[in-house]
This record gives sequence, C-alpha cells and structure tokens, in this order.
Amino acid sequence: MLITTSISGKTIRLPEERWIHIVERHPEMAGHLEDVLSVVAAPILLLKGGNDELLAAAKYNERQWLVVVYKENELDGFILTAYLTSKTEKLFNRIIIWQK
Repeated sequence: MLITTSISGKTIRLPEERWIHIVERHPEMAGHLEDVLSVVAAPILLLKGGNDELLAAAKYNERQWLVVVYKENELDGFILTAYLTSKTEKLFNRIIIWQK
C-alpha cells in the first residue's frame, strides 16, 4: 500500500488493488504512479465530486489534466481512481474547494 498526504494533512492510501483497477480502466496511467501521489499532495485545483469525493487536479501537459479522485473521512482517506482528461469544461464546471 502506498501513502501520500492531502492538502488537508490527512493520510491518503492507495492500495495495490486500486492501482491495478486504475491501470486496467485507464491504461494511459501506467507508469504515472508517482504523479498520482504527487497530485493529491500538491494539486493546482481541489474540486468537489458528486458523491462526497474530492478531485485533485494538476496540469499534465498543454492539453491534459491529471485528475485523482479520492475520499477523506475524519481520520484518513483513500484514492478511488485517476485519469487524464482534455475535457476541461467538465472539470471546471465543478465547485472549486481550493486553488493554488
């Protein structure tokens, strides 16, 4: 299990089974494990998800953003999924919780 710390100071877990799920659903994420952990720790944007999840986002390249979806509770949290997107209109239509 891998661990990072969110901007709220909570420990965020990434179990191996979740990483396997991410790479199976989003093969372009293979090789970007450290990027996923880094985005949770230092996002450019933190957005509100639809079901109490948080979306940490950072610019990946000129066209794409790396988005990491995770949940937090009182004690800690865990990563649900991660993906690259160029559909910024969907991303920026969400409520911004925090911005760098």
